[in-house]
Amino acid sequence: MIGCLCIHGFTGGPYEVEPLARYVQEQTNWLVELTILPGHGETLQLKGIMYDQWLAAAEADLQRVMKKCEIVYLVGFSMGGVIAAYLAAKYPVGKVVLLSPAFYYINPKQMLQEISGMIHAGLQRQLQEHPVFVRYKKKIVATPLTAAMEFRKLVSKVRPQLADVRVPILIVQGSLDEIVPVKSAQYVYTMVGSTKKKLLFLPSSRHQVCYEPDRHALFEAVVHFLQEDL
Repeated sequence: MIGCLCIHGFTGGPYEVEPLARYVQEQTNWLVELTILPGHGETLQLKGIMYDQWLAAAEADLQRVMKKCEIVYLVGFSMGGVIAAYLAAKYPVGKVVLLSPAFYYINPKQMLQEISGMIHAGLQRQLQEHPVFVRYKKKIVATPLTAAMEFRKLVSKVRPQLADVRVPILIVQGSLDEIVPVKSAQYVYTMVGSTKKKLLFLPSSRHQVCYEPDRHALFEAVVHFLQEDL
């Protein structure tokens, strides 16, 4: 049996990768599972959570899937992409897909455009309808500074291990990503030790690539990549 473990991002939950997970499930007979990292989900409870708890939780889920399946693929979104890279460097997984991998974060140019858009929406009394404001307003309030620091520690830990990722890898990046700059995907592509690696840019997508206009092309590309050479 083939298994596919999907890992969500910082301050997110399984819903961030659920559309892709559902598509993979529909197109295959694989076991598809979604991780819930400590402190995450629909209600954020990140106070006191350390980054090694996120790694341990994802690692435990991977070990559980590996016991059931001969081949296991990893899909990680944003911070989940950082965690997936960590696991791919440590375990004999088949392939890995990184969506908006957050080895760098906050795209200054795109964020300025989004802030400008929010100011304009505010002047038009339409701020509550602005997609970026709606997406992140609750997360900003519910995210303690200590959690953001743990995120930074996680990235610092995993960056040196990218060279140890030697399995086939697909790196996906939204060109309009307001959180993770394009250079993050380019950095991962350069630093991984994989000889088989692909970099896919989604020209109409912001950060949440599984919900953006290019999502159908994304889903097809991921399944095609994972099914290659089977």
